[in-house]
Amino acid sequence: MDDTLVPGAFVRHPGQPDWGLGQIQSVIGPRVTVNFENAGKLLINIATVSLTVVDEDDPALH
Repeated sequence: MDDTLVPGAFVRHPGQPDWGLGQIQSVIGPRVTVNFENAGKLLINIATVSLTVVDEDDPALH
């Protein structure tokens, strides 16, 4: 499992760029709950989808 996928981390779904920036709410095994700015709160199975962690220096966060 990816140690960077922790509650509070910002991510993007590479297959759904229109969902916008998401913030991880919880991680339970391979199930990650993410609150996306344009899609709301969704449950993502990271065994089948690789979320992209947004670097803290990314201008999208500021």
